[in-house]
Amino acid sequence: MNELNFNRHRRLRGSANLRSMVRETSLHKEDFIYPLFVVEGENIKEEISSMPGVFHFSLDRLGEELDEVVALGIPSVIFFGVPNEKDAIGTQAYHDHGITQEAIRFAKARHPELVVIADTCLCQYTDHGHCGVIENGVILNDESLDLLARTAVSQAKAGADIIAPSNMMDGFVAAIRFGLDQAGFENVPIMSYGVKYASAYYGPFREAAHSTPQFGDRKTYQMDPANRLEALREAASDIEEGADFMIVKPALSYLDIIREVRDNYDLPIVAYNVSGEYAMVKAAAINGWVDEKKMVLETLLSMKRAGADIVMTYHAKDAARWLEEK
Repeated sequence: MNELNFNRHRRLRGSANLRSMVRETSLHKEDFIYPLFVVEGENIKEEISSMPGVFHFSLDRLGEELDEVVALGIPSVIFFGVPNEKDAIGTQAYHDHGITQEAIRFAKARHPELVVIADTCLCQYTDHGHCGVIENGVILNDESLDLLARTAVSQAKAGADIIAPSNMMDGFVAAIRFGLDQAGFENVPIMSYGVKYASAYYGPFREAAHSTPQFGDRKTYQMDPANRLEALREAASDIEEGADFMIVKPALSYLDIIREVRDNYDLPIVAYNVSGEYAMVKAAAINGWVDEKKMVLETLLSMKRAGADIVMTYHAKDAARWLEEK
């Protein structure tokens, strides 16, 4: 044994405090954005069947949820509005008193310090479930940009701190940045869903947001899961057009993409821990197959380690509690 020469990596793992001293990545409650689904109506707090612990809230029940989020120290929420009325051009998305706009006003009045993000898309608001204008079964790109910009401006007028466009139309960041600037909102940042894949992991969200396409799919505008270099091209375009944050969605099966974007660009990176990722852990935990706390914290930590600065996650409330326990 005296002749052996090898590295003793275990020396730095000998105790909890020693491991803590050399830990390279940390997870904090301040890293989280908590998604919320808001609906029209009264006295609604309805659990989403495929997402245990996640609810639809009407405005009169939203306050209790926001109070809990703030009390836990989570700094930010993102609103997904689910309107009662839908039409071909998503009119309720850019209505000054649409459900998302009203939720923004409510949240900023109740908790002015809370960072309120508005998801900016048309799919929840269109009767066909696609993210843009349809003509002869084709999703029109340029014709959709004006509606997206109008939506962003209406959300900024309602008090949104950040606009988060998720539609994946070409040029959407440029159109929204121009629209915001023209309306006097040049200081409102854009958190672009610039690297968004056409993923099977979105299934539970589409139940929650009532946004399943009524025909076809979204593969003509969302990215092919097989592609890596395309993510860098998409990110480069959005940054050039004025994006202030870059979302990679989904996160868990795309940790390599998070790292690629992190290594190539220096703006804040957001990992979206999407509904299917959440639902898988919840289902396994409910069946007693996994330790939910340990698995969730390890999963969220992996997204930070991959290069994300921020994690958008339905686990945010539970994770914030668990981190306090530690």
